[in-house]
Amino acid sequence: MRRSFRTRASAPSMADVAAVAGVSHQTVSRVLNSPSAVRPETRERVEAAIRELGYRRNPAARALVTRRTGLIGVVNPGEARFGPANTTMAIEEAAREAGYATTLAVMRDAQATTVDAALEFFLGLGVDGIVVIAPVTQVAAAANELASQLPVVLVAAGLRPTSELRVVGVDQEAGARLATRHLIDLGHRDIVHVSGPNDWFDARSRIVGWRREMHEAGLEVPPLVPAGWDAVDGYDVARTLVREHRLPTAIFAANDLLALGILRAFHEAGVRVPEDVSVVGFDDTEGAGYYEPPLTTVRQPFAEVGRRAIEVLLEALAGHRSESRMIPPELVVRASTGAPRT
Repeated sequence: MRRSFRTRASAPSMADVAAVAGVSHQTVSRVLNSPSAVRPETRERVEAAIRELGYRRNPAARALVTRRTGLIGVVNPGEARFGPANTTMAIEEAAREAGYATTLAVMRDAQATTVDAALEFFLGLGVDGIVVIAPVTQVAAAANELASQLPVVLVAAGLRPTSELRVVGVDQEAGARLATRHLIDLGHRDIVHVSGPNDWFDARSRIVGWRREMHEAGLEVPPLVPAGWDAVDGYDVARTLVREHRLPTAIFAANDLLALGILRAFHEAGVRVPEDVSVVGFDDTEGAGYYEPPLTTVRQPFAEVGRRAIEVLLEALAGHRSESRMIPPELVVRASTGAPRT
C-alpha cells in the first residue's frame, strides 16, 4: 500500500516520488528531463507517483543544482495562422507539463539584426534551449544562427537534421498522400491540387506528396494551381475554374480555409459537392466538420508535435543525440468527398 508523503509542513520532494514509485532519485530526474530515455512502464510508475503526491518542481532549487533556469525560448514567425498558432500553444503546454516556462520571440525574417536581437534576448534571460517554429524558409535559416549558441529544436516539415539542429514536425508529405490516395480509391483520376505559398515548407511538402501519389497510381499529374492560405484565395481559384469550364472531378486543397473558399464559390455557381467535385482540405481546423458539406480533411496532431519538440530539447540538454521525428497525420473522412460523377 502506497503511503503519501505530502504534509502541511513540507511539499513532496523528488526523493518522495522515487520512494513511492520504487525507483532511484536519478530515474525520477530522467523522467522529468529526458522521458524517452526511460522504459515506458517505469516512466508510467514515476508519473503516477508525481500525480499522487502532487509533486511540483522547485525552479530556484533546480537552477542552483543544475545551473539551468527552467526557461525555454520559443521562436514564432509572427504568423497568426492555424498551424503556427496551434504549434506555439502546444509547445507552451508541453513545456509547462514538463516543469518548464516559455518565453516568446517573434522572428518574421532571417535578417542578421533580427537573429542577433532574438539571440541577445534569449541569452539575457538565460534560457536553457530554444524551439523554433519554422514554417517558412527565412525563419529556418535563422535557426542555424541560434543553434551555434544554444540547443535548438526546429519544428518544420521536409528538413533534415544537422549536428546542431534537431527537427520535429508533422509528416506533411504523408498527409498529402493520404488525401490524394483517398480520392484515387474513390475512383478519381483528375485530381487538382490548390497549393499554399511556395516559401512555406508545409506547402512544398504537400505538393510533393500529391505528385508522388499520382505518379505511383500511374495517373497524369495535372498542372499545379498555386494560391495562398486564405479562403478568398480558394474562392478566386474555384470561380476561375468554373468560368473557364476546367472543373476536375476532385480538388485537394492545401488547407481548410482554401477548401472553405472553394466550397463557397461552388455553391454560388451551382456546382455540387461531392456529386460534381469532391473536395479535401488539410489541418482539420475547428469547425471543419460544420462546413457545408462537412469537410474531409487531414488532421495535424499539434499536441503531439509540442510534446515531441520539448522531449527532444530535453534530450539535447541531457546530452543525448536525437533523430528527426516526423509525426504521422490522420485522414478524417466526411461528406465532401465521394465517387466521381459518371
